[in-house]
Amino acid sequence: MTAATKNLQSVLDGAFAQIAQARQAWTPQLTLRETGVITSIASGIAKVSGLPGVGFDEVLKFPGDSYGIAFNVEEDEIGVILLDDYSQLHTGDEVERRDHVMDVPVSNGLIGRVVDPLGRPLDGKAPVIATRRLPIERAAPSIMDRAPVTVPLQTGIKVIDALVPVGRGQRELILGDRQTGKTAIALDTILNQRNKNVLCVYCAIGQHASGVANVVATLRKEGAMRYTVAVVTEGNDPPGLIHIAPYAATSIAEYFMEQGHDVLIVYDDLTHHARAYRELSLLLRRPPGREAYPGDIFYIHSRLLERATHLREELGGGSLTALPIIETEAQDISAYIPTNLISITDGQIYLSPSLFELGVLPAIDVGKSVSRVGGKAQRGVYRAVAGDLKLDYAQFEELENFARFGARLDADTRRIIEHGRRIRACLKQPESAPVSVLEQIVILLALTARLFDDVPLDRMAEAELAVREAAMNIPSEVSARVETAMNLNDEDRKSILRIARKALTDFWCAPESKPETGSGIGVGIDPEQEKQ
Repeated sequence: MTAATKNLQSVLDGAFAQIAQARQAWTPQLTLRETGVITSIASGIAKVSGLPGVGFDEVLKFPGDSYGIAFNVEEDEIGVILLDDYSQLHTGDEVERRDHVMDVPVSNGLIGRVVDPLGRPLDGKAPVIATRRLPIERAAPSIMDRAPVTVPLQTGIKVIDALVPVGRGQRELILGDRQTGKTAIALDTILNQRNKNVLCVYCAIGQHASGVANVVATLRKEGAMRYTVAVVTEGNDPPGLIHIAPYAATSIAEYFMEQGHDVLIVYDDLTHHARAYRELSLLLRRPPGREAYPGDIFYIHSRLLERATHLREELGGGSLTALPIIETEAQDISAYIPTNLISITDGQIYLSPSLFELGVLPAIDVGKSVSRVGGKAQRGVYRAVAGDLKLDYAQFEELENFARFGARLDADTRRIIEHGRRIRACLKQPESAPVSVLEQIVILLALTARLFDDVPLDRMAEAELAVREAAMNIPSEVSARVETAMNLNDEDRKSILRIARKALTDFWCAPESKPETGSGIGVGIDPEQEKQ
């Protein structure tokens, strides 16, 4: 026998000896495995029997690595909402109990990714490496764990930051008819969080694939995916997956909030969520209520939005700001789902189709929009310069409607109308063009001082741009006070107005007659009418 053969024989003998030793040391372990069978299957739901120990919200595994959630736990059978394609499932198939509630993987690796509510990647990249898993249904923080909402969340949209301010930890509803710019407002808010230490979660609930692709493409183009997580369900997904989407997205947002981060979450939109829940409930034979929605439709949204909060410093001081979106039909904000959400949230931003058709973008109806946190979460400089702006604008809208009847108006009324038109022109803003705090303050201060009143309406866009460019010349100590939310003193105001007045001089109709206070009588007023 050669040396090579002897070596091979010794290696084989050693391997067999180890196998024999391992076989003697191994003892079989029995694992309890509870299974049931599908008794019936329908659109997005399945009825299962043979699982007496299953609890509500528990995960069940179906053939083909598809999953469902126990939704109706009854004595003889369980109603299960399915989360995957159910075309391959049949009556009699085996169902396995997984012994845990529905959860979602969470980690810092989610930032910049597009995933579904189960954490599976939709962007063609590698699976997310999760450090933890959090249940999608979690109790909202208790009252004693919450801190007041005092820090503003700047949207970069002038009309919102000035007149309907949003604070970190607030829930502000965005509602309006179809195609009025609801998603655009939420998207602009996400874009404005660049370099502001705010993480964003965009939750698309049953949206068209093309619309979601456009949103994600915009976020990538503007560099916003560096601080954003997109949780996506499309319209052709099972209703069960659409139903859990906002809860999974909120758990992801809470993971970052509990680390001390400020987080913004956008639910786009809860109309589709309510419809998916109604579909599931009716298929599971739950009693229908108003507009065929089940009686607990208010509860499913309230338990979702109650998770938005600002935590105390002892708990990290993080915050979760929610911007739920809802779609109205024919401007009916008194419908069932809109009124439910208005009563749950801390204010609403209403988008008017009438303003949208007039080209007033964003089409925010200031009269129907409100922030119940209000000035508590607004910088002091905003309160100082925008205090009378909402009243002036509301007064203008009333008088404008009256003036359409062709009545002869006195000089004061015409002055109010012309001033209001300048306010409206200044509050216009193109999409994906957020305005910095300093530029907003200069524009609003010039508005309240009526410096824009003698600028022709067709040149307002140019005049506003000139003022924004001039804002770069403001002394650094003044701009620092604006950025740190301190109030402006009289000298600061005079300094800003001096710069704004200089920028607007070339746009005034009669610059030589412009008074130093910046209060003109308006544009387009006939002198003969003025005498009358």
